[in-house]
Amino acid sequence: MKELRVSHLKVHYGDLIGVADVSLRVEEGAIVALLGSNGSGKTTTLNAIAGLVQPSGGSIEWCGESIKRQPAYVIVAKGLALSPEGWRLFVSQTVEQNLRLGAAVLADKARIAALFERVYALFPRLAERRHQLAGTLSGGERQMLALGRALMSEPRLLMLDEPSLGLAPGVVEALYETLDRLHKEGLTLLLAEQSIPLALDIADYAYVLQTGRTVLEGRAVDLEKNEQVQEIYLGIATRAGAQDAERST
Repeated sequence: MKELRVSHLKVHYGDLIGVADVSLRVEEGAIVALLGSNGSGKTTTLNAIAGLVQPSGGSIEWCGESIKRQPAYVIVAKGLALSPEGWRLFVSQTVEQNLRLGAAVLADKARIAALFERVYALFPRLAERRHQLAGTLSGGERQMLALGRALMSEPRLLMLDEPSLGLAPGVVEALYETLDRLHKEGLTLLLAEQSIPLALDIADYAYVLQTGRTVLEGRAVDLEKNEQVQEIYLGIATRAGAQDAERST
């Protein structure tokens, strides 16, 4: 079984604690959401899995093999790719050059042409702008490029960090339609989001983080109805809570 398993992950930045105790599991073919407010540890968790930050404790296993403390390029070559928050593009290089960098870890370079075709079919706008500098793209186009670059490594598990952040509603809707299409084609997804409706609408299972810890988990359809998720862990007032607040004023 090709699955990701994270157990009691800890990440420290000097005296600061980025992640205190996070555990999660992503089975092959699933969409798993990582929920939590800003500062809950979602980005640090994904970065640790991707090899961008070093864990201080716990374990990270992919397909039964420990990938803890392995460098990012090794982890990408094993089939895990991250589309990061803020895109982290090479803004002085073209769209096509950014995409080609995503394929740098491929052992079979003959696959690159087919991967370009796949990305351009998913995002025709990128095909139109393939010779344009990444720094001149709109926010939605940059998100497409970050996702396309991750797909160029031909991952088996794709991690996305806040893909909807700062994008117009129409762009977000199109992006999530693309993610649903990729999942139907067989790609496993681990999605970190602040937006509860977006994440739970597409996910099979979800974990809720608070102050660097996994505090709740369950099927997405169950958590979607759970007022504890919305009111306590994610700071969203429920209708009942709002009515109680009105009565007290």
